[in-house]
Amino acid sequence: MERKIKWGILSTAQIAVEKLIPAIQRSTNGQVYAIASSSGKAKLAAEKFQIPVFYESYDELLADPAIDAVYIPLPNNMHYEWTIKAAKAKKHILCEKPAALEAEQVAEMISVCKQNGVMFMEGFMYRFHPQHQKVKDLIKDKAIGDVKLMRAFFSFFMEEREGNIRLNADLGGGALFDIGCYCVNSLRYIVEEEPLSLKILSETNQDGVDTSAAGVLLFPNHVLATFACSFDADSKDEYEIVGTNGTIRVPYAYRPDLQSGRGVVQLVKDGELTEFMIEGDQYRLEVEHFADCILSNQEPIYSGENSYNNLKVIQTLYQLLEANKENNA
Repeated sequence: MERKIKWGILSTAQIAVEKLIPAIQRSTNGQVYAIASSSGKAKLAAEKFQIPVFYESYDELLADPAIDAVYIPLPNNMHYEWTIKAAKAKKHILCEKPAALEAEQVAEMISVCKQNGVMFMEGFMYRFHPQHQKVKDLIKDKAIGDVKLMRAFFSFFMEEREGNIRLNADLGGGALFDIGCYCVNSLRYIVEEEPLSLKILSETNQDGVDTSAAGVLLFPNHVLATFACSFDADSKDEYEIVGTNGTIRVPYAYRPDLQSGRGVVQLVKDGELTEFMIEGDQYRLEVEHFADCILSNQEPIYSGENSYNNLKVIQTLYQLLEANKENNA
């Protein structure tokens, strides 16, 4: 029997119990071995998912020598602290996005992971759906000519707002951190460059947390990209690429799992639409890739450097928003 990675889950967060734990259990090379919670919910989660071991604190889980890797779905402001602690405990780390709240924190996280001989990967699960490779192949084959424009949208209407961590500034809340990071990430992923200049506007709630944001990024080779993210709009998760003689649209770019894993890539050229239907279990593919990297001692395809560069853009956008507030005060 091939060895399977033993995973420890730090918290019973919704994303963990609804997506990642089931994905690891569907995977071919991993098992959920332990779960920890600081709220007393670990035992219930362990019973529900038939997880062998549970702990009432994260430190106890990290001290378990049987655990190979941990998944960190904690609030954004806690990613830095617990990645450092997990690395020092010699655990490989899959951390939810955004990796941290500051780019320099990510740089330190990556450094500590390297010092302790463990791997780190930020959880941008959408990248593991094969529809995006189809997009990259079409662009490489010049199916739409040269890329000139891109736009990305990610939004949903937030029903429950009272006590929602996505709206807590102290916990790293905000639409840009939560879903806008996907937009920025996909623009950088498709263009394969870092932006030369940035602009952004936002709407904020009474606590000053951004609930909607829209930005413009100028990339090398005169590629202009826009994005919008919102907690105040209907559900939308797509990106579109406009070239010199065609267009590619991905209508379920970030959450094809909500379409039973069915991805769609739409190519419009010379007035004709061609659709490519592409299946993929992106959460399972994500955890299987990371486990494969551990087992084969190879670096993940989504690198720590990429995480650093992505957060650098997000951080700059937030700095621009702060400057906008000061100028309009």
